[in-house]
Amino acid sequence: MTNPIHILIVDDHPFIIQAYRNALDKYSQQGYEFVVTQANNCKTGYESITEAKIPFDVAFFDISMPEYAEKGIYSGEDLAALIKIEMLDCKIILLTMHTELLKINNIIKNINPRGLIIKNDLTFDELIFAFDKIINNESYYSQTVIKLVGQAQYNNIELDAFDKQILFHLSKGVKTKDLPQYIPLSLSAIEKRKLNIREILEVKGGTDIDLINEAKTKGVI
Repeated sequence: MTNPIHILIVDDHPFIIQAYRNALDKYSQQGYEFVVTQANNCKTGYESITEAKIPFDVAFFDISMPEYAEKGIYSGEDLAALIKIEMLDCKIILLTMHTELLKINNIIKNINPRGLIIKNDLTFDELIFAFDKIINNESYYSQTVIKLVGQAQYNNIELDAFDKQILFHLSKGVKTKDLPQYIPLSLSAIEKRKLNIREILEVKGGTDIDLINEAKTKGVI
């Protein structure tokens, strides 16, 4: 009898969680034993990671979920970054609706997940195939991801954590002058970063709304 495989599933869509469980049931019939922890938002996902008694072997994260702003967790990507620190050997699988090249490149660069699946590519067979590769220490990227990473338009675009925080808070309606209350940077440093972000995202002039819209279009937020 092999040791049980500890699985974390964090997704706010019950049908996706059920699809994961159906895939695990298939492997249970082959002699695998799974211990599954479920969470449905960033807060419960954060608590599942930080309060775990035994490290997770595999973790599934949806990218877009209700945030946990108190702990600076705004997405499944942030949870994946956390589990990389807390549980070095955990195999991370990310599921997303994003098909923007910049967003996909940032996920790969910052998280380097063992699996990355675009939701529109997801079928039960696709999930089984992905999980089979991952539990056998291989990687799996769905077909749309493979097509996207073959493109180079935004390969050299880089936004760091502070840049993304600036964009996030602006998207929530926070004024630039108030950003130092949310981000540990001076107002002048934030303004310089905003200018740099505009250059990176190729936003010439316009308002903060224009900047946020372009960031969303390119999958940064």
